[in-house]
Amino acid sequence: MEQLLNDFSPGLFFMQVLILGIILFLMFKFAWKPILNSLNEREEGIQNALDEADNARKEMQNLQADNQRLLNEARAERDEMLKEAREMKNKMIEDAKEEANAAAAKLMEQAQATIETEKKAAISELKSQVANLSIEIAEKVVREELSNKDKQVKLVESMLGEATLN
Repeated sequence: MEQLLNDFSPGLFFMQVLILGIILFLMFKFAWKPILNSLNEREEGIQNALDEADNARKEMQNLQADNQRLLNEARAERDEMLKEAREMKNKMIEDAKEEANAAAAKLMEQAQATIETEKKAAISELKSQVANLSIEIAEKVVREELSNKDKQVKLVESMLGEATLN
């Protein structure tokens, strides 16, 4: 330390202090404001980036909520459409069954009407045959009766044995 004190020069010290003061003055005059401005700009940029990131996160949450809502609405709409399709299918099946039953009932009515017509025709034909047969028997009986009573009884019995109803 003694050597430092021996080498100390007040003129050099004064010049160094003067140069330091000038440098500090120039720094404050020309460099301090731009440095502070760039630091402030950087701080504002970082803060803006953080705000934008926060806004983007909030917007992403909103979009996710909207997407979930739209997805739920689409599912509900799909379920409703499926329900309507099932109802339409069931209605079409019921309508087809009703039409088939109506057609079957109509065919049954037609068949019964045909059967009734055929029955009436068969009864009519049977009556006609019975009438013809009765007339033939009566003719033969009358002929035979005129000739012999015993023969008449035998004839009626034999004709009745031969007569068969169709």
